[in-house]
Amino acid sequence: MKQKSQSVFEPRTMLEAFKGSFIRLNPITLLRNPVMLIVEIGAIITTLIAIGNIIVGQPFSFNLQIGAWLFFTVIFANFAESLAETRGKARAESLKHTRNETYAKKIKKNERIEKVLALALRKRDVILVEEGEVIPTDGDIIEGTALVDESAITGESAPVIRESGGDRRGVIGGTRLLSGTIKVMVTVDPGETFLDSMINMVEGAKRQKTPNEIALEILLIGLTILFIVVVIAFQTFSHFMGMDISIPILISLLVCLIPTTIGGLLPAIGIAGMDRLLQHNVIALSGRAVEAAGDVSVVLLDKTGTITLGSRKATEFIPVSEIPLKDLIEVSLLSSLADDTPEGRSIVTFAKNELGVRGRDIRAPEGSQFIPFTPETRMSGIDFGETKIRKGALDSIEEFVTHNGILISASVKETVRDIAKNGDTPLVVADRNGILGFIRLKDVLKEGIRNRLLQLRRMGIKSVMITGDNPFTAGSIAAEAGVDDFIAEAKPETKLLMIRKYQSGEPQHLVAMIGDGTNDAPALAQADVAVAMSAGTSAAREAANMIDLDSSPAKLLDIVEIGKEILITRGALTTFSVANDVSKYFAILPAIFAVAYPQLDVLNIMQLSTPAHAVLSAVIFNAIIIPLLIPLALRGVKYKPTSSVSRLLALNILIYGVGGLLLPFIGIKLIDIILSLMEVM
Repeated sequence: MKQKSQSVFEPRTMLEAFKGSFIRLNPITLLRNPVMLIVEIGAIITTLIAIGNIIVGQPFSFNLQIGAWLFFTVIFANFAESLAETRGKARAESLKHTRNETYAKKIKKNERIEKVLALALRKRDVILVEEGEVIPTDGDIIEGTALVDESAITGESAPVIRESGGDRRGVIGGTRLLSGTIKVMVTVDPGETFLDSMINMVEGAKRQKTPNEIALEILLIGLTILFIVVVIAFQTFSHFMGMDISIPILISLLVCLIPTTIGGLLPAIGIAGMDRLLQHNVIALSGRAVEAAGDVSVVLLDKTGTITLGSRKATEFIPVSEIPLKDLIEVSLLSSLADDTPEGRSIVTFAKNELGVRGRDIRAPEGSQFIPFTPETRMSGIDFGETKIRKGALDSIEEFVTHNGILISASVKETVRDIAKNGDTPLVVADRNGILGFIRLKDVLKEGIRNRLLQLRRMGIKSVMITGDNPFTAGSIAAEAGVDDFIAEAKPETKLLMIRKYQSGEPQHLVAMIGDGTNDAPALAQADVAVAMSAGTSAAREAANMIDLDSSPAKLLDIVEIGKEILITRGALTTFSVANDVSKYFAILPAIFAVAYPQLDVLNIMQLSTPAHAVLSAVIFNAIIIPLLIPLALRGVKYKPTSSVSRLLALNILIYGVGGLLLPFIGIKLIDIILSLMEVM
């Protein structure tokens, strides 16, 4: 579920961000942003020179204005970062209220219940949660079934079912138990819960910088150092030419040369990227994962729940020639009584309707032993007396009957192929004496999934469907959904092997996958972008680097798109900033050297009125462009899938490169005209 985002221009948000921008003027705070620290040092020096001019009675207006606009540059940059963080603080505060003063019923070794603060709970503690109570911390249900309201965390109003013994046993602290009584084993220590993670992320307190962000920051620092050397060289060169360039003008030149635009917006872009993930109810536990999400080239998708609705329904019983239909239905019913999978429950419901019986009329034979379904065996059944009934995939049933000395006939395989060719799933029913018949299961594609997969292909991302179904069924669903490739009859270890294959192949790929079960943990740990569903097991959550609070398998497609938008936004604004700086050279350099070298006036293509106006106009434009770009930095550049990377690059260069070159010419000229009209100088 995508949460409604807070407006960027909401008055309360703007006021909080404005306060934060002044708090961040502390030089110690600005150590995190060296580019802006240099600008602030320049502002302080220029302001002190202006104050000195006032004291000794010298002209001070120009220097004072330069100092003021340099301070505005830093404040605007701080405002961008502060606004990005403030947008999430309201949600963080509500989450803190959810976390505070929550009590738990801790079960002691002697089964005595002790009431303790939730913050006192530790891993492996067992707690009792009863109807109407708030679940005090994260954990796994070890006993009971519950209906849980997770709206405080996910924003989704519909309650969800959580139960012990499956992949849906995980519960989140701060959610409310609507019905049922459960025992929960705590899986985290204080400070490590989902609530803590969300609060840290939305406040930006523990936001990890991504590798590309760190690399870009190093580049910006390198360029800043380079231009400091260039400006010092200009000062030496000016003395050689007999020119006297004032320190405020040199500082103005430095500020216009260094990449202040992207330097001011870079922290905001990173925080806003995390905020967009949080709006989709995804917690990124690793900055590297956010980065990788934008560079993913292969996505592994489970068929069930991601591509299909995940609730295949039994629609037909097909007996072999010598077996009566009623007998097949009865043994199918018996073999499914203990099958808790959606398919097993569907078979029971369909069989009861076909036989015209009620649930209370069904009795398993005396001394029965149920054989549960597992991903490894891929079949389930029932044993009573000398009778052994099994239902499952063809290869599993073939192994079962072959073990009893029975060979699978060609007609059985033909029937399985015919069912699978129609996109349905065939289950084979057998006992110790041979094949009894088949059950047809229909699987329904999720609405719009084909378009989503087509969008992935346009992004240049290969989609691979993984399923335990036979190759015929898998192929039919794959063709209908439009995936690029599929892996049939997959076992839990197949995902891990496929991820390693793509990561180490030629060419190498970054791989994304989503999972919720303990058996997914090894593959999640191996994947570059590993998304665990919050309702899944603690093992899956610990192995992942992103958590989906909605527990929606299709969320992986949104995460990949958001990752690309974050990278594109950073790249677009970097391109704009560099192009922007190039244009400012044509304003400030001719103004400095035109007196000594009149021939350089040819570079004054903006025809700025005076050298002082040229310098001041460039500094003002350099400051005001930052707040003008804040909405773009926070909202992000919308990613438009295209089959051509070169086309996407050319489009961004055209919009943000050429735009970055042209806009300063227009902006600086307009400011120069305004200054002339106001007769500032």
